[in-house]
Amino acid sequence: MVPERVKRVLIVGGGTAGWMTAAFLSQALGKGVRIELVESDEISTVGVGEATIPPINNFNTALGIDEDEFIKQTQATFKLGIQFKNWGALGDSYIHGFGTMGHVTGVVDFHHYWLKMFQAGKVDRIEDYSINLLACEKNKFMRGTDKYPNSPLKDIGHAFHFDAGLYARYLRVYAEQHGVARTEGKIVGVQQHPESGFVTSVTMENGNVIEADLFVDCSGFRGLLIEQTLKTGYDDWSHWLPVNRALAVPCESVAPLTPYTRSTARSAGWQWRIPLQNRIGNGHVYCSDYISDDEAASVLMANLDGKALAEPRPLRFVTGKRKKFWDKNVVAIGLSSGFMEPLESTSIHLIQKGVSRLVSFFPDKGFEQPDIDEFNRQSTQEFEQIRDFIILHYTATERDDTPFWNYCRTMPIPDTLQQKIDLFKSNGRLFRINNELFTEISWFQVMFGQRIRPQGYHPLVDAKPEDLIERMVADVKRVMHGVVDHMPTHEAFIAQNCKA
Repeated sequence: MVPERVKRVLIVGGGTAGWMTAAFLSQALGKGVRIELVESDEISTVGVGEATIPPINNFNTALGIDEDEFIKQTQATFKLGIQFKNWGALGDSYIHGFGTMGHVTGVVDFHHYWLKMFQAGKVDRIEDYSINLLACEKNKFMRGTDKYPNSPLKDIGHAFHFDAGLYARYLRVYAEQHGVARTEGKIVGVQQHPESGFVTSVTMENGNVIEADLFVDCSGFRGLLIEQTLKTGYDDWSHWLPVNRALAVPCESVAPLTPYTRSTARSAGWQWRIPLQNRIGNGHVYCSDYISDDEAASVLMANLDGKALAEPRPLRFVTGKRKKFWDKNVVAIGLSSGFMEPLESTSIHLIQKGVSRLVSFFPDKGFEQPDIDEFNRQSTQEFEQIRDFIILHYTATERDDTPFWNYCRTMPIPDTLQQKIDLFKSNGRLFRINNELFTEISWFQVMFGQRIRPQGYHPLVDAKPEDLIERMVADVKRVMHGVVDHMPTHEAFIAQNCKA
């Protein structure tokens, strides 16, 4: 028997999640499937997800988006990493940079050779061995290129800072040009099949009924379909990640135009700084158990680089995920699927992975349970791996100056994270599990940046003479500095190529 194909997809909700989903599905599914998106101008979106990580380039490439044009339309800047201030201890600062570290050294990763030199007192700064980290320090930028053999220029990894509202608008134009139909209005009712419980249609405020075979819930925290209708349930992770509120406010730009996001740890949370072409996005993420809303607002407003351009906008959330990302014929994408605080800029990435995974498991009308189960298993694994990486930032600290940091430093952590920390503490080993999002070098930068020190290094490092290792490491440093010195500034690169 030929299975009956899904012919109609309804996306409930717009914003970044809705229009990323619409744009990608319109490209992937072609003309055979009708895609409709319902949103209401009266329902505001969160719209503060302004920082991204390098996989966003894969998404834009899949859509055939011209990068310079996209940057102009979204007031975007480039991002080479995230600077963390006051996390390991007050006064500390390090950068988690994208891209690679050092150069390819065969069986043993470069960071093990660096660790041997560090433990021998012959090197001190890891920043000297990464083109991304040095470029952040010197406010330089250029796109990676393989035009020069054996040059670290090929290893530059970049993402973007952009206006999330403008990005959603940009993708809306793209999606509508590719056949997506937009319906304006509020949903006031959801109908389900009396026996299977599958969603069959939604009723609009004006009385219109919209039917579909597959529903994608992009309705944000409220989870109109996945939670309010299907009662899927939620896994609360706030015992590991206790921040539960945020205040967001834009301010005027200041020089220089930095090619990185900044995260500054505060007394009961942390503050973000995201530079765009036309303004700086700021926010204070905090735990209401340890600081009042008014105090949190005062901290935020007292630590802006420029004049505030609006009043702080409040957000409330519970870190965690739905017990099922896909339930019956409803798939949750974006904040309806769960919330991960934006410490490592993973929110937009999780939208991207959710919709690309949906394409990989795109169903027929049979909605086979093994496919749904595997979709949920992969989604859960990804959320848990990102969760552990974010918890690392909180637990790997020597701060004892406030009750919040005392809690974070001493709280029990997931076994999966403890195993990674223990492995690193012994001989600096790091392993990427099931192609997880964050690479070994990402884990290294955060662990080392937050004062976790290995006792040793990979024993095979000692197979090379120490003087040879010393020369190799020194040569990497010399080449990195030489290349970055010749790069244009971030501001100059944008002015020449993609000024909004």
